[in-house]
Amino acid sequence: MNREWADILRELEQKGASDWTRVLEGKTYRRRFERPERLILLGGGHVAQAVAVLAPKLQYTATVVDDRPDFANHTLFPDAETVICDAFPAAVPKLSVCARDSVCVLTRGHRWDADCLRAVLKGEMPGYLGMIGSRRRAAALMETLRAEGYDPEKLEQIHTPIGLPIHAQTPAEIAVSIAAELIQVRRSRPAARDILERTDTDEAMLRFLAGSDAPRALLMALETSGPAPVAPGAMMALDRAGRSFGTVGGGCAEGEAMAKARNLMGSGQRAVLSLDLSGDFTREGMVCGGSMKILVEDIPG
Repeated sequence: MNREWADILRELEQKGASDWTRVLEGKTYRRRFERPERLILLGGGHVAQAVAVLAPKLQYTATVVDDRPDFANHTLFPDAETVICDAFPAAVPKLSVCARDSVCVLTRGHRWDADCLRAVLKGEMPGYLGMIGSRRRAAALMETLRAEGYDPEKLEQIHTPIGLPIHAQTPAEIAVSIAAELIQVRRSRPAARDILERTDTDEAMLRFLAGSDAPRALLMALETSGPAPVAPGAMMALDRAGRSFGTVGGGCAEGEAMAKARNLMGSGQRAVLSLDLSGDFTREGMVCGGSMKILVEDIPG
């Protein structure tokens, strides 16, 4: 077992995120591994059902809460990780909402919206909190919550009416507007310094790096310029038996990096390849262009 990658897996399980760091050629590179953020859908109606379909495509895990058994079930929400049938005031505190969560209040009426917001606002503010409804209804509810003593700064952070203003009307269109607003909020967060762009996590790859006894190697894109096929942080892992996970862009560049990886397996060494992609072809046969710097590293057992 490789202790470094086993520790990354363990920290990911316990904290939801873990960092890998290398100092190469005098520069520090940090790659963050994060579990998908949780998207909490309070209400299981038609809009929530449409949002839940989009959630995994946007790297969210969906949790759905509704107090009606006919709407809180995995038949309606096959893509959801968790479906809870319970009253909103009872269910929301048990979710332990935190800053990494996004919460959409999509209930069937004003009374239940208020129950949801009261429960959420009593805890840590999520990274995104949106509520469906008309401007008039939203303004009235905000005024009620202010009068009840809820923090005005928190109330100002609520996105309502929920979603970007794209004149959406159908549940599917409203879901697209919500998804767009979620993306906008997530992309507007300040990026941590010195962290590579890609932070997605392939846990099967991490388990392969941590636990395989076979000689294996890691490939990671450290820097890119121009129209490179992947972003910094893209990863690949492979062994001599031909098993592989991920990609660093395909084409001749990936082939060169894989050849170097096979030569390094079992040596305990690493190398940084600077590759010119001008005239290189992806697996789809298209010219890439740009350049990449790729780490190739033997992973000892």
